[in-house]
Amino acid sequence: MRKSIRLLTGVLLLFVFMIFLMGCRKQIKSKNLLSGVVAEKVSGKVLNQTFLDSQFSLSLNLFKESVNESLNENVLISPLSVALALAMTGNGADGVTKSQMEEFLGGGITMDDLNEYLYTYVNSLPSGSNYKLNIANSIWYRDQEERLKVYDSFLQKTVNYYDAELYKSPFDDTTLSDINNWVDKNTDGMIKKILDKIDPDHIMFLINAIVFDAKWNIPYKKDDVNPNKFTDINGDLKDVTMMKSNEIDYIFDDYAKGFIRPYKDEKYSFAALLPNEGVSIYEYINLLTKESLTNTLNNYERTEVTAFTPKFSYSYEIEMSDLLQKLGINDAFDPMSADFSKMGKSSAGNIFIGDVLHKTYISVDEKGTKAAAVTKIGMKETAVDPFSEKIIKLDRPFVYMIIDNQTKLPIFIGVLVTV
Repeated sequence: MRKSIRLLTGVLLLFVFMIFLMGCRKQIKSKNLLSGVVAEKVSGKVLNQTFLDSQFSLSLNLFKESVNESLNENVLISPLSVALALAMTGNGADGVTKSQMEEFLGGGITMDDLNEYLYTYVNSLPSGSNYKLNIANSIWYRDQEERLKVYDSFLQKTVNYYDAELYKSPFDDTTLSDINNWVDKNTDGMIKKILDKIDPDHIMFLINAIVFDAKWNIPYKKDDVNPNKFTDINGDLKDVTMMKSNEIDYIFDDYAKGFIRPYKDEKYSFAALLPNEGVSIYEYINLLTKESLTNTLNNYERTEVTAFTPKFSYSYEIEMSDLLQKLGINDAFDPMSADFSKMGKSSAGNIFIGDVLHKTYISVDEKGTKAAAVTKIGMKETAVDPFSEKIIKLDRPFVYMIIDNQTKLPIFIGVLVTV
């Protein structure tokens, strides 16, 4: 029976979107092992350009491949959610499997150094009353000691660097409910569940969840929100509600122009790029490079920008196994070649990644943005110039991001092609 690892990343909407999550908390019945595991002190590593470049590359590679597999659809991914779930998994890898994961996650940065960098980065991301960013990780493994042995050293690293919650569970309907309740809780209800069933050969799930909820630094006024039109990817005119604002950060490259709109306290921002007339959205995405995107986000022009942004919301889901193999993670998905010998051992056979599922959701309105992302990995056996005003009207397909203003890394990146 094919063994697998599943990766799931939930709602993204980090940018301009709002997601409302409500509901009572449901009790998790699986055995929480954290009472017996104390996080050891780690210092982290100071973020450098090598690490930042690797994360821009990872973000663009994931985004481009996701778009290629979802043509004519709205796409939204959280590179950070995918990276954190895979990094936890990578701490159980060795040999060629580990090398391939290191190359994808950090351009060759060792797993030990990646742990340190990601620890520093995640803990540098601010969260406050007007801009909430919560990140949660968990590992669930089968409570069947004669079949599965999970190494303490692996679990300790995930606690030390990723603050992971650890659950030993029977992998029955109770576990299914527990995992989905955990996802529901840690995405503020934006993603209700990540699993429909647990297969007999599932032995472990590694899950990351991200929630973003931020208000605009300058709210939209009632008179600035009006009916308008959006020309979708098929050339059809769609009714939308368009929000008008005055911005001061104009961004552009050779093929597109856009703007940056900050959230409260300017810790995070929404960035949008509209391809020039005559450049299709997919041509533009293919032309994006790490260098061009980094340059665009870091070298904005201070000038008056009249921006028009549509209200929108949507869900997105993609199975990433093939995509990740195209990007170089091959052995991890091969039942014979996968080497997760630092994670544990199974009496039933080799451990490898079988599938990677990424789920996202986004909603944008006048008040701000709420977003969430969940990544599940399931292991189986086996100064303003008043004379240069710009007008940016997002009334046709465009690329958007939710970025943290310190590093300019996209926490979420998507493309809107229809409403």
